[in-house]
Amino acid sequence: MTALGDTRIRTVVIIGGGTAGWMAAAALSQTLGRAGLSIILVESAEIGTVGVGEATLPQIRDFNRLVGIDEAEMMARTNATIKLGIEFCDWGTKGDRYIHPFGAYGAAIGPADFYHYWLRARTSGDPGSFGDYCFPIVAAQNDRFALPDENPSSQLDRYSYAFQFDASQYGAFLADFAQKRGVKRIEGKVVSVTTDGQSGFIESVSLESGEEIAGDVFVDCSGFRGLLIEQELETGYEDWSAYLPCNRAYAVPCAITDTVGPYTRATARTGGWQWRIPLQHRIGNGHVYCNRYVSDQDAVDTLMQNLEGEPLADPKQLFFLTGKRRRLWNKNCIAIGLSGGFLEPLESTSIDLIQSGILNLIALFPDRDCADSDRNEYNRLMDLEFERVRDFLMLHYVANQRDDGELWRDMREMQWPDSLRYKIDAFRTRAIVPEYESGLFQQQSWLSVFIGQNIEPESYDPRTEQMASDDLDSELSRMRTAIADRVSATSLHLDFIRDYGAAFDGERAT
Repeated sequence: MTALGDTRIRTVVIIGGGTAGWMAAAALSQTLGRAGLSIILVESAEIGTVGVGEATLPQIRDFNRLVGIDEAEMMARTNATIKLGIEFCDWGTKGDRYIHPFGAYGAAIGPADFYHYWLRARTSGDPGSFGDYCFPIVAAQNDRFALPDENPSSQLDRYSYAFQFDASQYGAFLADFAQKRGVKRIEGKVVSVTTDGQSGFIESVSLESGEEIAGDVFVDCSGFRGLLIEQELETGYEDWSAYLPCNRAYAVPCAITDTVGPYTRATARTGGWQWRIPLQHRIGNGHVYCNRYVSDQDAVDTLMQNLEGEPLADPKQLFFLTGKRRRLWNKNCIAIGLSGGFLEPLESTSIDLIQSGILNLIALFPDRDCADSDRNEYNRLMDLEFERVRDFLMLHYVANQRDDGELWRDMREMQWPDSLRYKIDAFRTRAIVPEYESGLFQQQSWLSVFIGQNIEPESYDPRTEQMASDDLDSELSRMRTAIADRVSATSLHLDFIRDYGAAFDGERAT
């Protein structure tokens, strides 16, 4: 019998730095570094990263805890602000505005879910906006933030938060963090790859300098080009542009002239949408679009004409194809980040998909043979994650009533995936939001888009009729007042950042 130690992985080689590479390095060093694992990261300073400013999801706080990152220090090093949700403007029809929050709507007042009571109250009166019943929405609208209670006494206090930060600074922060924990960084460009003639496993990579780096497992964080997963292993790519057609973006930072609110904004445009990500030192802006519906020149003109402040750089153009690798783990190579796939930045899912890839790798960390069972389970989990994110992003496009562009008409009339149609039909007919055991976006997220983009259910849960109308109105009024009062007593967003020790105290970067 072969001893377990004889087959253990001893060296992991990560190709590419940036957010994906250094997140992987930090997590692997923290969770497996003491088990004798050597972690080598290869990157070239001559090869730029895509990061132009990142908004995240609350799951990044779990990553911070896993690797032992001090939140305030990270925020100061990356010029980060707080994010309580994403504001969507003009997505249903022009003039519509709603926030997808990182918190629950309302609280339990009977056997049915809260939103059914709100739907019932709308049939006989005006219970106010659905967002009035969600603390992070009202706080974001009033530019306020407080850390949530880890053990809330009320459902109204159950919310979370994420961050908006400078992606290049985040990568540099993680690079320092990981190298202090034993990760070895090697500067250089990969020029060739050696594979085993029988298994097809990658054995080593050779650098432009002539140095050869061997490893047992290789993590491809090389970006869209997929240096190992695609150029070497020819894994193949699932093209999802029929579902998510936007394929280009322009990005540009601008000066701050308005309130730096604790939320990201996504504003629908004729051939795509525009993001606004407020940081401590600047505003990140971008226009995501499909070149079948709008020209490059019109796209960049739209972006520059809708900046709130003076541009701080020339606009940078990005190209992408929505979709994913057919297998994110192939042979002894795992693709994480853009090398594995990209689903456009509408709901800030890029970093979360990186995080999912890393955590699944740690949970299924293999021996040197990379058993089929490990690879198959990893690919199953990641396929499911990508598909469910895809469906949620599509919902924003297909649930529109706009009449000012072919993109919006085509998205309404396109063939939807069965999984998405099932969710929409369930809400439309009976106001049901089918829930998954796993998946990034749960009930509150789907509800925010369904209601925010005017998908009207034909009925609601009849159990709500057990409550008298007057009692229901009183309970809803009490909830709105409680949230409004709590928000009024909450610190301003930037005051919190300063008091938390997360304010950037050096020279302002541009």
